[in-house]
Amino acid sequence: MRAAPRSLLTGLAVAATALAGTVTSTVDAVPAHAAACNGYVGLTFDDGPSGDHTPALLNALRQNGLRATMFNEGQFAAAYPAQVRAEVNAGMWIGNHSYTHPHLTQLSQAQVDSEVSRTQQAIAAAGGGTPQLFRPPYGETNATVQAVESKYGLRQIIWDVDSQDWNGASTDAIVQAVSRLSNGQIILMHEWPANTLAAIPRIAQTLASKGLCAGRISPQTGRAVAP
Repeated sequence: MRAAPRSLLTGLAVAATALAGTVTSTVDAVPAHAAACNGYVGLTFDDGPSGDHTPALLNALRQNGLRATMFNEGQFAAAYPAQVRAEVNAGMWIGNHSYTHPHLTQLSQAQVDSEVSRTQQAIAAAGGGTPQLFRPPYGETNATVQAVESKYGLRQIIWDVDSQDWNGASTDAIVQAVSRLSNGQIILMHEWPANTLAAIPRIAQTLASKGLCAGRISPQTGRAVAP
């Protein structure tokens, strides 16, 4: 069989490109999750970033259409600035989780101030912006901690549901914890447990089945709201 003339092939290619452009623009005009959100929840991941766990977690979240708040430790933000930028580029929000993850309630005000301020600086220097949210390690807080938070304009964020992933919870148990969330609520997870990473696709399915979407955490109210 003789090859088709070059002019014919060129014409077919142009037509195919035009058709593909039409189809793509039509699909793009209808956001996939536009009408599916009857409420928003806050997915949070503590203790990052790292070169080992952050890339895989971000990839899983993006593949499943989820956004989350990453409560970063200052020491790791300083050590892995590229991963802080990767979090931002993946559409995540970044919060302050202290510099070295100590028991803040056992520290002086000056020590607490150092933990908070150095983390603000480390995250900003890495390209993560200036955090507006603060999660005290272990959820431990007192008047001293809250005074320092106020000084830096930070909203304290604890959680409504603890996934127990830090305590060896199974993937099933983590997904079950997510299923208990209701509109505005926040769940505690961590970026390092393998079971948490494995749970991401099912977390997305669970939220979708309840008409819930992953939202941002409002610095004004401390609750999950629309992005």
